[in-house]
Amino acid sequence: MKITSAEFVTSSTGVSMCPKPDKPEFAFIGRSNVGKSSLINMLTGKAKLAKTSAQPGKTQTINHFTINGSWFIADLPGYGYAKVSKSMREKFRRFIRTYLLNRENLMSLFVLLDARHGPMEQDMEFMEWLGENEIPFARVFTKSDKLSPAAVIKNIALHDKVMKEKWEALPDTFTTSSKSGEGQEEILAFIEKTITLFQY
Repeated sequence: MKITSAEFVTSSTGVSMCPKPDKPEFAFIGRSNVGKSSLINMLTGKAKLAKTSAQPGKTQTINHFTINGSWFIADLPGYGYAKVSKSMREKFRRFIRTYLLNRENLMSLFVLLDARHGPMEQDMEFMEWLGENEIPFARVFTKSDKLSPAAVIKNIALHDKVMKEKWEALPDTFTTSSKSGEGQEEILAFIEKTITLFQY
């Protein structure tokens, strides 16, 4: 797939405010500072499409972008150690889950995981919830350029080992680097294939 256009559509603080679900949609989520905005910019080839920040938890709305005029990217609020109050974190949690359970045009959720770290309980619990609610998702390991290929393989194997304790099959998995562009072709090919399943 070749991306020829990528445009910001809207920021939503509620699911009812999201764009009309008339195009296939692919959403991105992960713990704060996992490199979500950088990955979206790398995938689209637009360096400043999604706003990046050194401050974790910068994304506090659902940001929609239309790609090639025919499908959506949804940039979801991060979760984790964002410097917000406990009540605000709970609000984000409900907001995100309401979106995931009710956005009928969502084709797949990309769950971003930092390749530098082994399995984290928060990520595992979130993916387990996705499985229980039959929400399709893929794992995306980010920042692969930050450590050796052998170390990346080792950390992904640790994730696989933990997931296999509860999962019969592992989700589609991608390894990426927003700096080198690794994973761009593979993710776009996955999106191109998945789009064909969309019905409106």
